[in-house]
Amino acid sequence: MTTTTVPDLESLSFKIEQEIRVRASLEVTFAALLDQLASGFEKDDGTSMPFKLEAWPGGRWFRDLGDGNGHCWATVQAIKRPTLLEFSGPLMMSFPVANNVQYRLSQEGGETIIKFHHTGFGNVPGDFKKGMRGGWTKINETVRQRAENSKS
Repeated sequence: MTTTTVPDLESLSFKIEQEIRVRASLEVTFAALLDQLASGFEKDDGTSMPFKLEAWPGGRWFRDLGDGNGHCWATVQAIKRPTLLEFSGPLMMSFPVANNVQYRLSQEGGETIIKFHHTGFGNVPGDFKKGMRGGWTKINETVRQRAENSKS
């Protein structure tokens, strides 16, 4: 006889929300967001993670390892320049998951407000969930810096 333990739905879902205030115009901030997501990141150990972003509905966002190799992170679900960028896909996870990532941008008092939402559902280990919050914080902070250092 085989016994399977099924986790409750609450433990299968997670949400990461961040609000980033950027001292740059909506257009400059949105361009910085696209540039950052397309150019890639560095892991904490300095390892480069080059990415490509096809910034249109149905476009791919993927880690490019060269020679036709890589990892598909997501598909562009919606894009409305310069106020919305939304993805759906497995992201960095090789687990049975579904993810939705939204960047909603608005202008308020001379600043651009980015409202970031990552909602996921699936069998994701707890330590992995904790690491994602830090990863998104690093990416979103780099977007802010890139926009603020850009010429309007």
